[in-house]
Amino acid sequence: MAKSQWSFSTATELGAALRKREVSAVELAQDAIGRIERHDSKINAVCVRDFERALNAARAADTARASGDERPLLGIPLTVKESYNVAGLPTTWGMPEHSNFRPAEDALAISRVKDAGLVILGKTNVPLGLGDWQSYNEIYGTTNNPYDLTRTPGGSSGGSAAALAAGYGPLSLGSDLAGSLRVPAFHCGVFAHKPTFALVPSRGHLPPPFQPLPLDRDMAVIGPLARCAADLSLLLDVVAGPDPIEAGKAYRLALPPPRHNELKNFRILVIDSDPVMPANAVVRAAIDKLAGDLARAGVRIERQSPLWPDFAASSRLFMRMLMSFLAIAFQPEIYAGAVAAAPNLPKDDLSLQAERLRGIALSHRDWVMAESARGQLRAQWRALFNSFDAVICPVMPTPAFPHDHSPEQEERRINVDGKEFAYPDQMAWPGIANLPGLPATAIPTGLSQHSLPVGVQIVGPWLEDRTPLRLAELIEREFGGFVPPPAFDD
Repeated sequence: MAKSQWSFSTATELGAALRKREVSAVELAQDAIGRIERHDSKINAVCVRDFERALNAARAADTARASGDERPLLGIPLTVKESYNVAGLPTTWGMPEHSNFRPAEDALAISRVKDAGLVILGKTNVPLGLGDWQSYNEIYGTTNNPYDLTRTPGGSSGGSAAALAAGYGPLSLGSDLAGSLRVPAFHCGVFAHKPTFALVPSRGHLPPPFQPLPLDRDMAVIGPLARCAADLSLLLDVVAGPDPIEAGKAYRLALPPPRHNELKNFRILVIDSDPVMPANAVVRAAIDKLAGDLARAGVRIERQSPLWPDFAASSRLFMRMLMSFLAIAFQPEIYAGAVAAAPNLPKDDLSLQAERLRGIALSHRDWVMAESARGQLRAQWRALFNSFDAVICPVMPTPAFPHDHSPEQEERRINVDGKEFAYPDQMAWPGIANLPGLPATAIPTGLSQHSLPVGVQIVGPWLEDRTPLRLAELIEREFGGFVPPPAFDD
């Protein structure tokens, strides 16, 4: 079955077509399923297929629409990251010891997706424990980038981004602790939104076999991916809002409107690189082109500001706090080794690699001091957003890189214009939004000379998610967005 007119349509376009009875939910599901069956042996994005239940849900959506149901996303197909609990389907986080775990109930976000009438096609691949910018594990194998099968689609929501790029439905759900929504969106040329911390409740998005209890995991969020900016808001509105079994979280609904609705009214700080983790020439060129386009459209662009928080200091703080959080899952012998090694680091070693080791061994006292520093950082961001509406900066230092499955991530290297950096240092760019809990929207801006996607992230003010989302829509409308991968545009 060849590509249909709906294969790369957006959720907004599909919703309009469904309302006009130009297509049925069953036809949309069949189209997406056909693409998965035709192409996914090469990409390996959808690791758990749920086609029978998807077609049943599509039939139910068509029946509901025939009865007058006009829910905006009724009958729209989507995929969800493997890490979400979906009743009856495996949730493993790529960990072989949990390959047989099947939750009895849906994650809260999944329940909301189903209540909205969306049709879940299946679950998308992840790295082991969601801990990589590549998406491979012993259970499901390796997911490839649809633009170049020898390269990563990103992680940890790599399967979701690859599925979108390949035309497997217009929406997906992912998660983000250190770029896991924005990095795969960047590498696969799609859109993603990391919400303000705790805006979207994550109950049911925990590694197996933990109980699905309400829990705000420091810096970790869940959120939407899509092939257009407007669709991000549609899916965000479905999954956001307080958990009904949690008290005191009503603030989650208090999202103000975007600061502006026209490009010319935005004030934007553009940062294209930093010596701590430089962006390569391809990424810098993409950012410079966008900055120039925006300036010509009347946007007030600044390329530097004393209000910009110290990137080196905030990156070091992020590495410490992130690893302190992640270390709870380390094997005892690994944790003990890090605790023994950290005090031997030279005090003047301020490399990001050293800070990660210090973070693993962080004492409670030191963590409280770090939390105080994070509070000061948040104050700096608030001051910045009194003068600017958004910050545009890199998502990652390079476009999608070749697969590298060497076991020790600290020993891997990323090449930036001929200079090598420790692989985990790349976390610095997505970390600028994770550490203070700010919303950030990843958008594609085109393809590089090597036909790999490039793009930027738009960081916005606390709880003002609609500002970067609206800016993303306006940029897409004016300058373009998603470009289908040539090898799978059929």
